[in-house]
Amino acid sequence: MKKTSTRLADGRELIYYDQRDDSVRDAVDRRPLDPTVTTSEVRRDPLLGDSIAVASHRQGRIYHPPADECPLCPSQGDRLSEIPDSSYDAVVFENRFPSLAGDSGRCEVVCFTSDHNASFADLTEEQARLVLDAWTDRTSELSHLPSVEQVFCFENRGAEIGVTLGHPHGQIYAYPFTTPRTALMLRSVAAHKEATGGENLFDAVLERELADERVVLEGEHWVAFVPYAAHWPYEVHLYPKRRVPDLLALDEEARTEFPQVYLELLRRFDRIFGEGEPPTPYISAWHQAPFGALEEFEGVNRDDFALHLELFTVRRTSGKLKFLAGSESGMNVFINDVPPEFAARRLREVASS
Repeated sequence: MKKTSTRLADGRELIYYDQRDDSVRDAVDRRPLDPTVTTSEVRRDPLLGDSIAVASHRQGRIYHPPADECPLCPSQGDRLSEIPDSSYDAVVFENRFPSLAGDSGRCEVVCFTSDHNASFADLTEEQARLVLDAWTDRTSELSHLPSVEQVFCFENRGAEIGVTLGHPHGQIYAYPFTTPRTALMLRSVAAHKEATGGENLFDAVLERELADERVVLEGEHWVAFVPYAAHWPYEVHLYPKRRVPDLLALDEEARTEFPQVYLELLRRFDRIFGEGEPPTPYISAWHQAPFGALEEFEGVNRDDFALHLELFTVRRTSGKLKFLAGSESGMNVFINDVPPEFAARRLREVASS
């Protein structure tokens, strides 16, 4: 992998990730952009103990542009985009409309391919590995920023999820705090560790899932399963079999196998509801250990956390979505319409072509 860092016309950082070491990236952003102005602010809820970001400048972000005006496609002639070069393998740049910025963290966009009509599932194993390497590199770089405590790599796919740009891409949020979901996991890990005299909760969960009927895919280094208490109609968790806290700690064998397992999983997701159905909308989310202090989680350190990816869809059946209504949105109590065992069986049945 070759990494080339440059700057856009408004000062934002842009990084090319290339498969070839002889790639030259010297194109200049020719757009007349004003400096980026953000109003991001993090506010803490005193009752719930969590934080929210207020980012009013995002109201003006680009919304469903036509394909020939896509800001994530390479620049061509007089059609200038966020990527100055006329081609790219993978690219990462600072979001022009970030939810988090400055002392409140950082937001980046990850373009998986220059092909506007592709999806992550269409990538080759080599391309998917390049994206994994980019995620890993950005996790490393962002973790060193003084304002950053946790790095979150994710992809939203599909209009049903709220995606405003059709180009295959994901995002990276670098939070100035430990996110509420991760904090819940760490508290559970701490309680289990104390109750069992030192047993790791992630290891116990993975051992149980490996022995159950909800395993969807299993390789030498990775396993994908529908969790026992899945929140979403079709939800799969992908774990490396060797517990590591973050992407940086994956060994070469796990990195090599990841594209094979993940691409197969995404292709099966697109076949859940049968041939002729539109692509399955999904969220794909990497969970990594925070880089900040963990004193509030007594007896727990970073190595007690298990890196994993959670993949789920808001579609519960053909033409119908799972909405977060009163119980989910009001009380955070999920009601799942699809038994996890059925979901796992369905995902095993739909082998990709």
